[in-house]
Amino acid sequence: MRNNYPEIATNIKERNNIIITNNGKSEAVIIPYEDFSKYEECMHIRYVKEKLAKAISDNPNEWTSVDDLFKEWDSWGVVKL
Repeated sequence: MRNNYPEIATNIKERNNIIITNNGKSEAVIIPYEDFSKYEECMHIRYVKEKLAKAISDNPNEWTSVDDLFKEWDSWGVVKL
């Protein structure tokens, strides 16, 4: 790959990804770093949402609604943005 880097980099820019095969079988994908970063962020958000949903379903009475939270903040004199 080192010897073909300029060609690989050009192909990634033009096609957005490259699939690497071994004996005709897909083994890996090379994608632009920006796309990878977006994917990682999306997976992190998904993970957090799943954990929050599980925590809420396991202990539904221990969570405060957003409306109740704002009411509580108002009682503290917290400024809303």
